[in-house]
This record gives sequence, structure tokens and C-alpha cells, in this order.
Amino acid sequence: MDEEAPKHTAEVLDELSTPSHVQIRSSPELADNVSHAASAEDKKRVEDGRDRMRRRTGYRKVRGVARSLTNSPWQVIHAIGLGTALARQGAGRGLAEHWGSLRYSQALAANRGGYLQLSPEGRDLLRFYKAAQSGEIGTGFASLVAERIVRSRYPDHSVSVIPADIALKAGWTLRSTGNGPRPEPLQRRPHFFVEAWRPGHPSKILLVASKGTHGAASQVHKQLATATAHVESVHIGPHDTVPFLLVGTEIPAKESLAVHVLEAPAETVLGPSPGEPPADLNLHLEDRNELAEVHLARALNGERTAPGFQIRPESFTWFSTVLARAEAATLMAFTGGGKPTAQYLTNEQGKRHFRYDNQAGTGSVRDARHRIDGIDFVGTDHVFRLNGNRVEAFSGLAEDLYTHLHHGRVSDYRAGAHALRVQWPATHTAKGWGPVSIRPDGSVMAIRLLRP
Repeated sequence: MDEEAPKHTAEVLDELSTPSHVQIRSSPELADNVSHAASAEDKKRVEDGRDRMRRRTGYRKVRGVARSLTNSPWQVIHAIGLGTALARQGAGRGLAEHWGSLRYSQALAANRGGYLQLSPEGRDLLRFYKAAQSGEIGTGFASLVAERIVRSRYPDHSVSVIPADIALKAGWTLRSTGNGPRPEPLQRRPHFFVEAWRPGHPSKILLVASKGTHGAASQVHKQLATATAHVESVHIGPHDTVPFLLVGTEIPAKESLAVHVLEAPAETVLGPSPGEPPADLNLHLEDRNELAEVHLARALNGERTAPGFQIRPESFTWFSTVLARAEAATLMAFTGGGKPTAQYLTNEQGKRHFRYDNQAGTGSVRDARHRIDGIDFVGTDHVFRLNGNRVEAFSGLAEDLYTHLHHGRVSDYRAGAHALRVQWPATHTAKGWGPVSIRPDGSVMAIRLLRP
């Protein structure tokens, strides 16, 4: 087949629904290479007259990790869409940004060995969106790998992947105040909190720093070395104790993708203080003005505190509510944004961007209802052209779960989602549709060719 010729739309949709493999690489050698890259970076900083970076250490090979991750490209696009739903400000910025993940509809394809790599279209996209592509595709794979690892360790829990900046904004102002550059630890932050939860029990939490590169493995080592500074900026409980994952996605132009991952194992539980009631997930939150300061385990340059973000035990209940409501906001933004999303956000988290329901180019959001694999979903659809043919994309949430979140019932949503977590169909397509992705949180993303 001529690589320069556009693919038939049906062929594109078939490729999007075809499960493919991505290598997962984790080894003591990877940990050593990242440590050497961190030392080289710090040496260069000292030569330039700058301080060494504050970094987390103690990372190692991920125990029990699988050697590959099997997903369809459409599942990756679904993960990218969820990860960027709030960052793109949803309805406040229009349909073009609500559906930003669709730019990757032709970017990934399996090679003859069944491993994912950039397609010819993806390599063309790379030329124009190189930084965005590596970051967003890397984010998609990082969330899927982190979710898989945590789910395997806590099989009786549900697992949520929550954008870290959205959660942190509930307690801290992350924007610059205009009084000069902020300290580096306030600029470098992890990308996700991964929460393992079940109703009526305290959550378990870890950090994820995600990177992506079109370069070689040596560039991955440098990026993961920088990621050690990202996870050092946030501490939950005592300094230097919260577990974390470092995830780097290698996206070569003409070879299969690979995900490199390291961990610092531990367990941090967001339990309430003695005598304190459990977190009220339905509680509307206001912005808190927390001090951006970390109490260090050991003095650094004579100082016992340093810039950063620390959630102390007396704030664990509050932060549990923050995480649950940030997840609710993400799911509502994914279904279409608007007022149902705004109710879950503080002003600093972007509440004002979601106060109005109108999308650019349409006045209809969250008015699409589809039955997919016997399940009723509510969300937003969008008709556009893919290689000259009209297709319909749909993002939504299972109707019962959507109703809970629409009316502010986060506890009821979580109880329902947890009860259903192992009952969702493991499908890659469905009758009347092309590619379909249904996640344990009850969200769906589907696309189909519209016949003339």
C-alpha cells in the first residue's frame, strides 16, 4: 500500500479498535541509567552556577510488572481525552478542545509483530506537533500503565488517575504572581495522583511523573532524571515517604513504542485523624490558602523547610474529598463540561470556565444518549470528517452514574462505580459502532462511520 495515500475511513476505524502491544521496560539497569543522568544534570547545573535539584531517590525496578501492555489505540485516545478534559477547560473553550484527543485518530498503528508504533500519519503529525504529541501520548500511556500496576496490587479497590495540578489548585495557587520566577520545586510537579479507593475505607495514594520523547533511550533517561524532581515537590504525610512512579514513553519515528517505568515502593493511606469523621465527598469545597512549604526530614543548607507542596495528616480528609471531586469534574468535563462540571471545582481550579453550557459551534452538550453493548450512556457527540467521510464521535458516562454526578452525589457515584468495576464489557467495538472504549469508571468513548 502507498504510505502517502490516505487510508479509507473504514480501515482507520478498524485499526483504532485492534488491540496491540506496547513494551514495558523496567530494570535495575534503567534505575542506574537514570541515576547517572541525574548526576550529570546536577554537575552541569553546578558548573553553570545553579543549585543541584532536589530529587526523590530510592527508585528501582517495578516489582511484578508485566512485560507488555495490550490496548487498542482507541483506548489510548480515551485515556488522553480524560487526562486533558479539565486542562483544556472543556465547554469554556469549545468543541475543538473538548475533542483534542481526536487529533491522534490516525497517529498510532500496529506493526506486523502486533506492537504499536507511529503510523505514517502520526509521523506527519509529529512534524507539526512534536512537543504536544510526545507529551500527550506519553500521558495516555503513563495513566494506563500506572492504573494497571495499582489495580494489580489492590484488586479489591477501584483506581482513579487524577491530574495533579487540578487537585493541587484546591489548596495552592500554582500561577505566578508576577513577583519574579517561582522556586523550581513549585514549577516542577508530578502529573497525576493515582488513588486506590473503596467506599467506606481510606484511600491509598501515589504520585506519577510522566514524560514522553521522540528521542532514543538516552533521552528517556534524562527525562526520568528530571521527573525525580517533579515527584519531589509533593509530599503526603512526612517528607520523602509517599510512593511514586516515574514513567517515560519512548515514541520512535519508525520503531515500536516502549514505556520505561521505575517505582519507589511504599504505602500512603489517607486516613482521617483520630476522632475525625470520614471524608464527605459531597461537600462543596472552597479554595484554601495553604503555605507552599515542605518540612524536610533532614536539614538542607541549614534549613528545615523548603518550597513545595505538603499534605499533612490533619488535611488527609480534606484531600480525600479534593481527589474524589476532581475525578468527578474530569468525568463531567469528558461528557461535555458546563455547569455539572463547575459544581466540583473551586475558583482556582477553573470553575469560571465551566459556568456556561454553550460550546463553540453548538448549543447542544450532554444531550446525546446511546445504548452501547446493552448499557445506556449519556454524553456529547460530534460529527466531523475523517479522510473525507463523515464520522460521529461520542464521549459519555453510564446513565445511572452520570445522574449521580449531575446532581452532585459523588458518594453515590463511587458506590455505584465500585460495584460495577468488574462488570463492564471488555469490548473494542460494538454493534452499530466502530472503535469503543469503556473504562472501569463508567466512561465511554466511541466512534462510527456515518453512512451517506
